[in-house]
Amino acid sequence: MKDYKALTRFSKAGPRYTSYPTAVEFSSNFTYEDYIKSLASQKNDLSLYVHLPFCRSACYFCGCNVIYTAKEESKTRYLDFLFKELELLQNFTDTKRKVIQLHFGGGTPTFFSAKQLDSIIKKIKSIFVNFDEKAELSCEIDPRFLNEEQADILSKEGFKRISFGVQDFDEKVQKEIHRIQSFELTKKAVELVRSKGVESVNIDLIYGLPFQNFESFSKTLDKALLLNPDRLAIFNYAHVPWLKKNMRKFDENTLPNASVKLQILEYCEKFLLKNSYEMIGMDHFAKKDDELFKALKDGSLHRNFQGYTTKGGANLLGIGLTSIGGGKRYYAQNYKDMKSYEEAISNSRLPFEKGIYLSDDDMLRKEVIMSLMSNFALDIQSIEEKFNIDFFEYFAESLKELKEYKDFYNISDKKIIVNETGVLLIRNIAMCFDAYMKNISDDKKVFSKTV
Repeated sequence: MKDYKALTRFSKAGPRYTSYPTAVEFSSNFTYEDYIKSLASQKNDLSLYVHLPFCRSACYFCGCNVIYTAKEESKTRYLDFLFKELELLQNFTDTKRKVIQLHFGGGTPTFFSAKQLDSIIKKIKSIFVNFDEKAELSCEIDPRFLNEEQADILSKEGFKRISFGVQDFDEKVQKEIHRIQSFELTKKAVELVRSKGVESVNIDLIYGLPFQNFESFSKTLDKALLLNPDRLAIFNYAHVPWLKKNMRKFDENTLPNASVKLQILEYCEKFLLKNSYEMIGMDHFAKKDDELFKALKDGSLHRNFQGYTTKGGANLLGIGLTSIGGGKRYYAQNYKDMKSYEEAISNSRLPFEKGIYLSDDDMLRKEVIMSLMSNFALDIQSIEEKFNIDFFEYFAESLKELKEYKDFYNISDKKIIVNETGVLLIRNIAMCFDAYMKNISDDKKVFSKTV
């Protein structure tokens, strides 16, 4: 067994690297005019992310951008503005490009009725008229909000990937996080979408929640495998009460410590490997016949704001409140505030708030960090050839920082390969190549802990 207490000394605040630079670096220095110019220059295939932000009530662990409401008029009003935003996009970018990916996130997308979901999908397809016949359509679903009519709509419109939020099946944990969701209810939801032709089911779990321990989480994992998911996402709970007020409801003394969390993560790796799942990047697992596993093996795996994907190279369009999109050289985020979102659209402006243009150095470091996060390895020779640099000279300072983790990787003239224990500290290792981290003081609360 590993000495988890020894590993916990490496725990520090750090990014999850769903992007580089991270969203913390987004600012108004990247202007609306910059964004419009960037959109106009896009030529690649499209990946669409649509944010549907409403939930009926708060899950106290949640770090998403969510609006809590039970009012039908709130959803109706939001769709009016969402549809206007879609129409505006036609004026600023080529919406006839091939769409290879569409993802509904939230919030709770299935908090919208079947009729509303149908109208959203039809509106999107009327604007983006060139959906690839093999496009990956996916939706996040809270099993507590799913009925047969909704499942029928998603199936009819070509949604083949469904991600179910579970987090934990332990009753005590569920009560504390304000999300009561039985195994039986979840099982029925999975069986429903399977019966409608959904090909890939993902289950989201979170470790590090109040009252969790090694024994309780192992039981949750056992139950999750009874659902026979094609993928599992097992996230380290990001406790950021200074950003999310709902997290302040937790007694921090009930949160498992870093040593316990590392023990849980290692158990997940070994247990799932024995059950024919492979670790994909930092927090995802997939069956060996899944396309994520195949992408990992052939080096085509990519990471973005939705996690790991095989759809690299596409331009991501973020649609809806707080959505983030990006192209080769930029990231852009919509307003998080509903009033500002609506005002922009009412004035025939896209609801862009802030973003960032990627410098040559950003592009290089992004390639390095995303390779480590996706593959636990870095092809040094490939980086040198692609960016015309001497890796060891360019990253001399980064490599000095990396020596702190010398027991967790192997390095040669050709490659960096993170070992089995180093996988548990992959965020720390990636941070050594982050040029922005040196500008963030240790006492400034920005990121969750890496362990």
